Amino acid sequence: MRNCALGLLSLLALALTTCKKKEGEPSQPWFNLFTVEDDLKLGAKVAGEIEADPGKYPLLDSAQYASAYAHLYRMRDVILSTGKVEYADRFPWRIRIIRDDSTLNAFCAPGGYIYVYTGIIKYLRNEAQLMGVLGHEMAHAARRHTTQLLTQAYGIQTLLSLVVGENPGLASQIAANLILLSFSRDHERDADAHSVIYLCPTEYRADGAADFFEYISQGNNLRPPAFLSTHPDPGERVQNIRQRAQQMGCAGRQDYEARYAELVAALP
Repeated sequence: MRNCALGLLSLLALALTTCKKKEGEPSQPWFNLFTVEDDLKLGAKVAGEIEADPGKYPLLDSAQYASAYAHLYRMRDVILSTGKVEYADRFPWRIRIIRDDSTLNAFCAPGGYIYVYTGIIKYLRNEAQLMGVLGHEMAHAARRHTTQLLTQAYGIQTLLSLVVGENPGLASQIAANLILLSFSRDHERDADAHSVIYLCPTEYRADGAADFFEYISQGNNLRPPAFLSTHPDPGERVQNIRQRAQQMGCAGRQDYEARYAELVAALP
């Protein structure tokens, strides 16, 4: 057993020292021992826990609020159609809206299960800002940040026991923690950068996430999203996002404020 553990640690060390970034992308100073299939299984279990608890997660019915969902799925499809999103065709990228006007948040469970609070939709001003948020959260799943972070928090064996069905109670705990998940500085920078990478080929302003950070940092009495953290500083994030969009020569200029108003009007 001890030799196996040492072998695993040696393999991990080797992977960490030999892992290289793709050209043009931010560095990836992390390693994930979970498979993509594990991400999908874990995400499905977490999504099941969320949707089984309407008291804590009051989801809007997709049939009753079909117009609101259509707006969000249209925006999601624009991001996925760029060819820049890892696992675009493998993850479900399913969206659910949580009815809570007091919470400025969105998160994406492993495997591409997207949750957006009504609070953040109603607070923002245009589609470019929300597209920046969606791109950021989708990047956490596509870049597999969540399982990397959960591995650190719970340990590999604990999470694997959930994936294979041996620890069902853990799914509820993970679902609750996803909302308050605090990613590392590198993960946040990577997700910010990929929000630009995902939007750059589109007609949207690729630095919409920078607008979001500027706008939301002005101060409010609502609960800020978990990804508005002090590491990195919001001002630094705005600068980095705008700089990347400029360096990449992103030409999109659309905000679609009027169309965004239609989305807000479609919410309860």
